[in-house]
Amino acid sequence: MQHIEILNLLYLLIPVGIVGYFYFKWVGNRTEIAYAAIRMVLQLLLIGYLLAYIFHADSSWMTLLIVIVMISAASMITLRNISIKDVKTYKSIFFSIFIGGSINLFLVLYFVLEIHSFSQPRFIIPIAGMLYANCMNAVSLVAERFERERETQQYKAARATAFRASLIPQINAFLAVGLVSLPGMMTGQILSGVDPIIAVRYQIMVMLMVLGSSGISTILYLWQKRA
Repeated sequence: MQHIEILNLLYLLIPVGIVGYFYFKWVGNRTEIAYAAIRMVLQLLLIGYLLAYIFHADSSWMTLLIVIVMISAASMITLRNISIKDVKTYKSIFFSIFIGGSINLFLVLYFVLEIHSFSQPRFIIPIAGMLYANCMNAVSLVAERFERERETQQYKAARATAFRASLIPQINAFLAVGLVSLPGMMTGQILSGVDPIIAVRYQIMVMLMVLGSSGISTILYLWQKRA
């Protein structure tokens, strides 16, 4: 696979800088894009070194701890997108992401990949990261949209609008894959030399688990808001 020099990544700061400029001019926030970019780089560097250690250790307890941290962080990030930021709302978000992601994580690991041990972090952590990140994005969308819709609509109408909006990215991805885009996992595997047919099977797995986990998480969140 092609080796990427660290300095070469600096070229990608040019379009990010353009986005940051217009984000400041149009939104009025001077630091959010820069803060997010710096935090992204630091977090990825940190997790890179951490994963190297965890993969070598092959510890079930360490893998479980990482998964719990993922869900907790995803819930905190989701909470920032809505106006009500109390413990009850955090618990509701955590429950939705945990159940929606974990059901699909179990199905993928145990039945699809036939991994029956929790001491294989090289497989579990990347898949868990994809699942819980997509659950986070879906619940963020549904929570923010539902909160806004409830100002003018009854529960069922607001639920329908928010649910549909939260799944637009996943449904669009289903419709576009293979025609408009070759998604990340498939592209990465092809670049690393994996047979395209095998890469396609993995990508189908990813697409299905992302829609399933995102949908279940949003259903659970909206179900808790029915009262």
